[in-house]
Amino acid sequence: MASALATHAENWPQFRGSKGGVASDDPALPDAWSTTQNVAWKIDIPGRSWSSPVVWGDHVFVTTAIDTAGDKALRPTSEYIGRSGGGTMTFQDLENQKTPIKWVVYDVDFKTGKIRWQQDAATAVPAQTRHQKNSYASETPVTDGERVYAYFGNVGLFAYDMNGKLVWSQKATPVKTRTGFGAAASPILHNDRLILVNDNDEQSYIAAYDKRTGKELWRTNRDEHSNWSTPFIWQNDRRTEIVTAGTDKIRSYDLDGKLLWELKGMSIYAIPTPLAADGLLYITSGYPADKVRPVYAIRPGAVGDITLKADQTSNDFIAWSNPTIGPYNPSALVYQGCYYTLIDRGFLTCHDPKTGKELYGRQRITMDATSFTASLWAYNGKVFALSEDGDTYVMAAGPEFKALGKNSLGEMSLATPAVANGSLIIRTASKLYRIGQTK
Repeated sequence: MASALATHAENWPQFRGSKGGVASDDPALPDAWSTTQNVAWKIDIPGRSWSSPVVWGDHVFVTTAIDTAGDKALRPTSEYIGRSGGGTMTFQDLENQKTPIKWVVYDVDFKTGKIRWQQDAATAVPAQTRHQKNSYASETPVTDGERVYAYFGNVGLFAYDMNGKLVWSQKATPVKTRTGFGAAASPILHNDRLILVNDNDEQSYIAAYDKRTGKELWRTNRDEHSNWSTPFIWQNDRRTEIVTAGTDKIRSYDLDGKLLWELKGMSIYAIPTPLAADGLLYITSGYPADKVRPVYAIRPGAVGDITLKADQTSNDFIAWSNPTIGPYNPSALVYQGCYYTLIDRGFLTCHDPKTGKELYGRQRITMDATSFTASLWAYNGKVFALSEDGDTYVMAAGPEFKALGKNSLGEMSLATPAVANGSLIIRTASKLYRIGQTK
């Protein structure tokens, strides 16, 4: 394993890594695993959290929210089918926390699985409710190898050095979210700035903070209600942009928070994170009960309002669009000449990323799983989809659908895995696994 770490060292510093879920090909990466097969280590992580792990060198960072009165049992995913995923939601789907929550950041040793340090960021009774499919720690941390930055919705931003020392913190003012669903959008880094989007039902905004001091550098208000999409840094051949998905509009800002361009025509909930590949930017949303579930492929250089007219599917800056293939939760994937969409209820579609031409329509991944929240990832010519039941389905990459296998961990999972240093880091409801080829 030491030689693999030296030869194929790769960090995974943020939600979906640096390449939108695509990892570098590496013969050390596993195709098959279980709770015992190809498990380098597994550890218990207390509390309830659907944030993703992030990796830098031999540091694995993960966050959680621990109910000081003890966690309640997880509801089976079958209870959400036709409810939160299909449009009908009742008050019983909300969790109104009455006891204090402890928000915790862990640094786990990549090689051994031992916890290097843990820091309690805050302890309080949450100011707002959450959907039971959400958690009070769904935002993925981000790291630059010098510090790890953790954001917890209505609690605040926290920066720790690699030894676990708190460098700075910024408290957050509690705000209401749509239907009481809670928060989920993760922070991102660009050079010396930490970027955060807080879309809520009081006053939405995008802000930048000095990553060294926590000082707010700028804040731009957004005419948006609640969304859960992580912003995206798009470094194209024209400029660097901060791209945000929203219910009202897609918006792109420059590095000082000035609006560059905008686009109407999204689903009523914006959750998937934008991504870029081969010169195009891809943005999507797809609430199942909405007639509009779009995908847009956007060229660099846009200015002003680039919204499509009623009879258009493209224009000067929109290379192609499709009004009905957007997913609800999982972010899309571009890999080896294919644009993949994972529909929450277990269907995979494939389109040409340059033209939007359908390569294959909806293919049911399996009859065994009908609920997917984690985003797709890919390596070694394979595409992976993790179901809420904790089963990862393996498909061959390419313009023809072909199922290759199933790897089960036997426990609910909504968090998107990390891929780094020849290993896969998977989070389930109670555990963190490092999956790697073992003798």
